[in-house]
Amino acid sequence: MSSSVTDSADSARPLLFQPFKIRGLTLKNRLVVPPMVHYRAGPGSTCGMFHNVHLGRYALGGFGLVFVEATGVEEIGLINEHDLGIWNEEQARSFKPLIDFMRGENTAIGIQLAHGGRKASSQRAMDGMGPLSQEQIKAGAKVWQPVGPTSEPVAEGWLTPRQLTSEECRAMVRTWANAARNAVAAGFDTIEIHTAHGYLLASFLSPVSNTRNDEYGGDRQGRMRLPLEIVEAVRREMPDTMPLFVRVSAVDGAQNGWNLDDTVAFARELKARGVDVIDCSSGGISGSATAAQVPRGLGFQVPYAERIRKEVGIASMAVGIILEAEQAEAILRKGQADLIAVGRQSQFNPNIAQHWAHDLGINARFEDWAPEYGWWLEKRIRTMEGFATPTGVVKRGA
Repeated sequence: MSSSVTDSADSARPLLFQPFKIRGLTLKNRLVVPPMVHYRAGPGSTCGMFHNVHLGRYALGGFGLVFVEATGVEEIGLINEHDLGIWNEEQARSFKPLIDFMRGENTAIGIQLAHGGRKASSQRAMDGMGPLSQEQIKAGAKVWQPVGPTSEPVAEGWLTPRQLTSEECRAMVRTWANAARNAVAAGFDTIEIHTAHGYLLASFLSPVSNTRNDEYGGDRQGRMRLPLEIVEAVRREMPDTMPLFVRVSAVDGAQNGWNLDDTVAFARELKARGVDVIDCSSGGISGSATAAQVPRGLGFQVPYAERIRKEVGIASMAVGIILEAEQAEAILRKGQADLIAVGRQSQFNPNIAQHWAHDLGINARFEDWAPEYGWWLEKRIRTMEGFATPTGVVKRGA
């Protein structure tokens, strides 16, 4: 398992803000922006100004690691036509300005490699995250036939996928390897493989969606075959010093679906193939990726990260309604996870990593902020003395 990197100067700091080493990569803290799809790719599924600004602000906000959203390994693997891709060299080059900026801010940057599978050629999240409507198609939305483990659609009204043949499954392994090669050439610090939320690899894992009877279906070992072959291929394309994450739906939340025992077994196989961190999400096998098939509450997915970490002996990342610094710190202190991913809450507040440092009693004089911000904010402390706190909370009289 990866381990923390501390010294005597850091030992008094909250765990959330201590370094964490994974292979040859040392993160400055344990806070991660997970992949979140925004459907704002440039021409040819390239990375452009939106993603440079959108993701760059998390580096200025103090995160240790930021992931680029689900990025298609081939064109028919795009969730829809507005997604990022990394199947060609032009797309790989388009990420370089973003990568250079993140490096300059001492924030690591990763990319999530993904394939929409049965959910390809569907709506953007803000349009409903379901199948394209006739109105959208008439208005010019691009439509293509998705692929999957069988020809069964995600649900009623969704496009009917074409079942991948055994040979096409083997070709899919090469497709992912090519995408990984491009990601390494682009200069990313880490790669995550998306095996969650009902997309292609999740649909092969789950007995709900994979009813094949060849070597890529059947029992759990057969259903794991394609994801594991892809993991092996991606790992071979990566330097030994480069960490590999895998995002899982720890449970389908569906009757007779993929469950946590399955995920523990899968995680053991992933660890044996050189995976370093399991990113623990859930749900999505039927309907949209955010379909609430799993009851939700504060830190509702943390128990998944805890069990995988303890039973498999692999680093885990907790994600899902983690809203406060004290909550995040407690997860680390209890040994429930090694990294904390903050998704929608980071959209609400891109500076949340810096704010949580203040909440935990460090960074009192804004010393860890980017100097272009910290210099001004530190000077403001004296200006507000007596009527407001250093972070701008007004002191009101009784």
